[in-house]
Amino acid sequence: MTTATRTNRFARLRTLTLTGIATTGAAAAALTLMPSPAQAAEATQVHASSVAAARSTDSHTAYSGKTGYSNNLDGWIKQSLAIMKAKGIPGSYEGLHRNIMRESGGNPNAQNNWDVNARKGTPSKGLLQVISPTFNAYHVAGTAHSLTDPVANITAAANYAAHRYGSIDRVNSAY
Repeated sequence: MTTATRTNRFARLRTLTLTGIATTGAAAAALTLMPSPAQAAEATQVHASSVAAARSTDSHTAYSGKTGYSNNLDGWIKQSLAIMKAKGIPGSYEGLHRNIMRESGGNPNAQNNWDVNARKGTPSKGLLQVISPTFNAYHVAGTAHSLTDPVANITAAANYAAHRYGSIDRVNSAY
């Protein structure tokens, strides 16, 4: 076999392998932050009082300058970490940032309109691509009750990850 033929075969194999990895990654992303019906029901029951309390303490002025946090990804993560620390939710800046960059590229308005959740009418949204049932079940008091609010999205997703995996830091792929 000539060197040119071998090089072409390796190039095609490399392309097929990368395509397969990308397809697998897209399929895994479809499962992002979607609890099973039993987990969602259990979480709703366990956290019903905190969700009700959270509605009365929503912080819609989180970015008015009164918090001391920047209105950007760094500030949202730092503000979420402060809330997480106060609520006993584990996680680190690195773990949050890594997952945010994978899920939304840092875009708080990101929305997945193509996966199984979207086809069922509950697209994943925000920095950590959370669906409404998960957000409602794991919403953290002291954050806005808005799925696309950056701090509320991060904090609810970290709360979910803590209950499911022990910490957002243990999440290294679509969850």
